[in-house]
Amino acid sequence: MVKGVTRRVVVVRAPDQKYFEQAIFLLREEVESPDPPEEQVLKQAQAVADAYLLRTSPWTRWRRAWVPALAALAGGAGASLLWWVGSGSFPLPF
Repeated sequence: MVKGVTRRVVVVRAPDQKYFEQAIFLLREEVESPDPPEEQVLKQAQAVADAYLLRTSPWTRWRRAWVPALAALAGGAGASLLWWVGSGSFPLPF
């Protein structure tokens, strides 16, 4: 036997249905007003969907993997250059 629970939902249909047909957002039960303004709810749902897409985009995954590695290489190269110049092996013109 299945017990029913009433929940308020917002269904957002995707204009470009390449990957998703719709997104379903469940409204919290402790919302201040009985019926929040539709525009406010849709704006927040859009913001959540946009944040998810930004987190999972290919550029974000590439940046998360390669930027720390490139920063470490640049730091190592800079430290090596400073050591090389400071050791006197490389005469400076000034």
